[in-house]
Amino acid sequence: MAKDRSFELSPSPRSGIGRRRFVTGAAAAAAGGLMLRGGPAFADKTSAAQGPNLVAVPPPGFVPFTAPGRIVKVTKSDCLMPNKLYPKADDAKRMLERAMTELTGKPDLVQAVGMFVHPDDKVCVKVNGIAQQNMTTNKELVLPFIDAMIASGVKPEHITVLEQWYGYFAATRITEKNVPPGVKISIHNNTDATMDDLFIKGASVSTKFCTALTSSTAVINFGLLKDHSVSGYTGALKNMAQGTHLKPGMLHTAHPHSLSPQIAFIYAQDIVKSRVRLNVVDGFKLMADGGPLWRQPQYVFPHEAVYVSTDPVAVDAIGADLVDKARVEHRLPTLAAVGRPPAYIQAAADLGLGICDLNQIQLKTFAI
Repeated sequence: MAKDRSFELSPSPRSGIGRRRFVTGAAAAAAGGLMLRGGPAFADKTSAAQGPNLVAVPPPGFVPFTAPGRIVKVTKSDCLMPNKLYPKADDAKRMLERAMTELTGKPDLVQAVGMFVHPDDKVCVKVNGIAQQNMTTNKELVLPFIDAMIASGVKPEHITVLEQWYGYFAATRITEKNVPPGVKISIHNNTDATMDDLFIKGASVSTKFCTALTSSTAVINFGLLKDHSVSGYTGALKNMAQGTHLKPGMLHTAHPHSLSPQIAFIYAQDIVKSRVRLNVVDGFKLMADGGPLWRQPQYVFPHEAVYVSTDPVAVDAIGADLVDKARVEHRLPTLAAVGRPPAYIQAAADLGLGICDLNQIQLKTFAI
């Protein structure tokens, strides 16, 4: 049975996320900069990264699907394997297809994916494996998406799966043997970059973004639902803002007690926001404490859900609220109470990257 609610989760003042009201629809898209705008902003430009800021644009005539403030969630009970670590492959694919078709209105996964990537795109798929095999972006979710991109016309050799360190990547169980022939794997090791240093004023850091990102024209961002020991929450925004440039450790050193608004300012760079076409949240489990590593397994719970959205702020606002509610349910202090509210999510909304007000987010949930 499908549930259709414009707002499924009650706003929680405990979460530390601000509740300013933001415009929706076309007005929000216009406010969101390149990542939230449609085709006219990209007219008469080539499909290659260009200019000193390495802004990426879609292929000529292609307008990627965008829906600010809209999230689709698909749940399925008993979709985890007996080990409770990984989802069942068939269930994960079904959940992904239902989420994508409900978001786009297309009849199948291939056509839905084709709303976000064009055959001439060079696609970077950003995964997350920092918690190792215990809680990572699952291959059962990523591989069907890659297959659908290829079926939609994207050349396998124009698809790169990216992570920061080898150990993180290995945790995803994605390998050269199980990706389609031609698909590349990139591990940037905080060293692989071809661009010049970029000073990000709002983050007070000078850094470079990795080659797999800057050489792409589109990004599919696979995040998780996780607590974070510094920023409070790590989902879509942080997966891109910290996992794709070469000096994330420097940011932690410079700002040891908070990563807000630094995460927002890094994501707001044209290098990032002009590329991210879709955020897929692997919500098969939820980590309420001990993140981003695997330090409190007793606070990791089955969640059995997949979320998709073009709005990284909205999907993070929902995710952070879920983490805080899980903390309260299991008698943990809120993120704000322990001094790490994920305030960067509101900062990202203030920068026009999406919608943060829970009352303005359209969350539709479907159970299969």
